[in-house]
Amino acid sequence: MSAPLKSDSKLFFIGIVIFLPLTTFAQSPFRNFANLFTIPKSYVVTYTKTPPVIDGDINDPVWQQAKWSNDFRDIEGDLKPNPPLQTNVKMLWDDSCLYIAAQVRDPHVWAYIKNHDEIVFRDNDFEVFINPNNTTHQYFELEYNARNTVFDLFLNKPYRNGGTPMFSWDAEGMRSAVKVKGTVNDPTDTDKGWTIEIAIPFKAISLANNVQVPSEGSLWRINFSRVEWDTRPENGKYVKLKDNAGHNLPEHNWVWSPQGVVDMHCPERWGYLSFTKSNINNTGFSLPYFELQKRYLWLVYYQEGLWHHKHNVYTASLKAFGLGKQVAINKNINALRIEATPHQFMAFITDKKDNITWAINQDGLVRRYNLTSDE
Repeated sequence: MSAPLKSDSKLFFIGIVIFLPLTTFAQSPFRNFANLFTIPKSYVVTYTKTPPVIDGDINDPVWQQAKWSNDFRDIEGDLKPNPPLQTNVKMLWDDSCLYIAAQVRDPHVWAYIKNHDEIVFRDNDFEVFINPNNTTHQYFELEYNARNTVFDLFLNKPYRNGGTPMFSWDAEGMRSAVKVKGTVNDPTDTDKGWTIEIAIPFKAISLANNVQVPSEGSLWRINFSRVEWDTRPENGKYVKLKDNAGHNLPEHNWVWSPQGVVDMHCPERWGYLSFTKSNINNTGFSLPYFELQKRYLWLVYYQEGLWHHKHNVYTASLKAFGLGKQVAINKNINALRIEATPHQFMAFITDKKDNITWAINQDGLVRRYNLTSDE
């Protein structure tokens, strides 16, 4: 789950924090939203004929064919220092499941929540966010603590857009196991941390009977988060540190792909997960052209959010956002336009060569669009 937005944010609207421009974006149309347009991380996940045994031990030979991710960073990326504790993930897949292994370094392993679907991030935890359809809507969240207590939920759309979490949803068939390198809930010793293995059936993260089994080149959005609280030992337990008003100090949020904002529920900021059966060396990932097109749709979305915050209506004026009717992407000319009423909008980008159109609306729903009939 996402943490509360920081109180010192320079601007707030619909769950997005906008920071002052970064110098590298000085001449860019994205300059006022630089923290939201860094390129997300990517992971090319390879196919395995032998599934890992889900027992928390990540030293199985099958895992040797998967590469570790880069170390997790602060959720705000370059805006904050790197975390003092290391976290990494790796992934595999087969015809039935996505497999995840995570290594969580921690000298003080603790976990007090025991019941399924309690709010696990109130403990230190490891979290998985998955959007198989890459639309920012209809996504899944899984949280685990060092006792392997699970909190799983489904969201129809992000909270910023009025999304309603379905806490009753369970990841049917999902298996997970934790192995602690040390002792849980013992402040008198120093631990090494904990590892977790997860098997997520594709059926469990599919809607209705349309099972979303990846194929070669399938592109999903995924991110991982680690919540870490500041604590001190007291009467044989770990107790969260508090501020002068008696409130818990804010948790640390460390992630695989930085969000640029203290909110995990911005799926457009999650990393890219590319599936392959042939690319056994996990080599290379190129951002697809349509993802470059979508960046302009997200720019309009953020601008419309600011405009609505100020004027209480949306606008169809590209000029109001400093944009023209045409933008060049990889030397290809794209047409950009907005349709708007006071209460809703849609923005469209169309490559003039292939005539393929992508669209976004006020709820942040992104999809390929047929200008004569909605696909």
